Amino acid sequence: MIVAIDGPAGSGKSTVAKLVARELGFAYLDTGAMYRSVAWCALTEHLDLSEPLPAASLARIREIAHSEPVTFAFTPGDPLPSQVLIGGENITRLIRTPETDKAVSPVSADPQVREALTEQQRVFGREHDTVMEGRDIGTVVFPDAELKVFLTASAAERARRRAQQNATASEAEVAAILADIIRRDAYDSSREVAPLAAAPDSWELDTTGMTIDEVVAAIVAQAETRMEGAAAASSPDAPPDAAAATPGVRRGTPA
Repeated sequence: MIVAIDGPAGSGKSTVAKLVARELGFAYLDTGAMYRSVAWCALTEHLDLSEPLPAASLARIREIAHSEPVTFAFTPGDPLPSQVLIGGENITRLIRTPETDKAVSPVSADPQVREALTEQQRVFGREHDTVMEGRDIGTVVFPDAELKVFLTASAAERARRRAQQNATASEAEVAAILADIIRRDAYDSSREVAPLAAAPDSWELDTTGMTIDEVVAAIVAQAETRMEGAAAASSPDAPPDAAAATPGVRRGTPA
């Protein structure tokens, strides 16, 4: 089963997705780490990552994305990856640096890089019950996911949550966070490659005023309902068209 969680910046996707994965016992796929891995390779080769990317750098980055598989290692019983590897090399800590932060943006913006990593993500999803979050998971990466969730909250709420991470944030800083969120919303929704959008069959959950625990519980309940529906549809006593009638369940795909 695939649980695809999309939503705008500051909606809490990463935190929620990890907790949902733990509750369901599903693997959590860190798509951001995949783009960071390609960016890290570009940095180690001292490629010019100024924007727009020079043709030579872009060609090499595309080659890396297509030829160097990004994989994850898991500790038994823990759905969150313990290691990130590219080409078999453990780079878990190396991709969490300010330099990689800056390099990710131009790397992830390229359509061919996204296409290569999207295919890797699909392979992972075919092999594992997976929770994945992003901005185009339900529309591009897994358009046939059994459960598509579009997390949203007012811009003011999302700014408040981010400000809470800094207990001493001033009113001016909160205003700056709000302005940045509004800017990101506009950019993510209008970009040419994989724009932010709710899939037509997604379940939109407005989390304004909800706690993290409440959001997680609501998504887990939805996932369990879908799994129960899939199990009932695959029962020997189910009508022949029961699978097709079960919302969000792919015919012939085990829950």
